[in-house]
Amino acid sequence: MVDGAGRMPPEMRDAVRETYGADDLSANPVFGGGFINFGYWRGIDLRGPLGAAERVRSQQDLYRHVLDSVGPLEGLSTLEVGCGLGRGCALTLREYGPAAVVGMDIHPDQLRRARAAHEDVLRREPERLRFARGGAEAMPFADGSFDAVVSVEAAQHFPDLAAFAAETARVLRPGGRVAVASFFTVDDVPGRSGELAALLDTFATGLDIARPVTALTEAFTASGLRGARAQSIGPHVWPGWDRWLSRLWADGTWPRNFLRAYEQRVLDYYLVTAARDG
Repeated sequence: MVDGAGRMPPEMRDAVRETYGADDLSANPVFGGGFINFGYWRGIDLRGPLGAAERVRSQQDLYRHVLDSVGPLEGLSTLEVGCGLGRGCALTLREYGPAAVVGMDIHPDQLRRARAAHEDVLRREPERLRFARGGAEAMPFADGSFDAVVSVEAAQHFPDLAAFAAETARVLRPGGRVAVASFFTVDDVPGRSGELAALLDTFATGLDIARPVTALTEAFTASGLRGARAQSIGPHVWPGWDRWLSRLWADGTWPRNFLRAYEQRVLDYYLVTAARDG
C-alpha cells in the first residue's frame, strides 16, 4: 500500500514494533499522563514528594521547551515526528494557536490510540488536527508543507539520522524551523554503544540507538539547514527522571542507570535546533 505522497509505508524495526505494539506503553505508571517521555523537571521541587501532577507537568514542560524553541506558532503549520498518542499535538493546539498540527508516527497501533484519544477534536476541527502514518526517513508529505517540525524523545529510535534530516529539510517551508529533543552519546569515542548496552536494556535490545549528538547536527547542516545547534538539557532531565524512577525501581536496577550514564559522561539529553533559509 502506498501513502498519499506516493511513498511506501516504512518498515518498522522489531524492537519498535514490539515496544509500542499491543500493550499501551503509556499505561505504564512510569509514563503517567499519557505522554511517553522522561520529562523536563526545571521548576519542579525534587526535594519534596512527587506525584502524578508533577510527573504530568514534567512531560508537558518538555513539549513546551521544544515548542518554545521553534518560535511563535500562531497561525502556522506544525508537524510532530513520532507523535505517539498525540498528547503533544493536543498541547500544541491548546496552548500555541497553530493553524494546523499533524502528528506522524510509524506504528499503526499508536496512531489508532491517538485517533481514539482525540476523537472529539478530530471531529470538531478536522482542518486543525490530523494523524498520518510515516517514518522519519520517508515522510508522506509534499515539499514545503510545514512551518515547523518537532520531535520529542523519538530520534533515539530513528535508524537513519541523515535521511531524517533530509526529509525535514524537504518538508519545511522557507524560514521554517526544526527542534528535536532526545538523548545521544556525548561524543563518538569507540565503544560507547557497548557501554550503553551494558548499562541499559533499551540499548542492549536495540530499541534505542547509540549515536553522538553531532551525528544529528551534522546531518541537519548537510541537508542544507542552517544554524544547527545542540544544547544539553540533561541537568533538567536526568535528576528528575531518576527521582521519579526511585518510586518504582530500586537503586542498581537498569532504569536507574540513565542517571549513571549521564554522570559518567557517556549519555546526555539534548535539544537540537536548526532552520531553513527564508
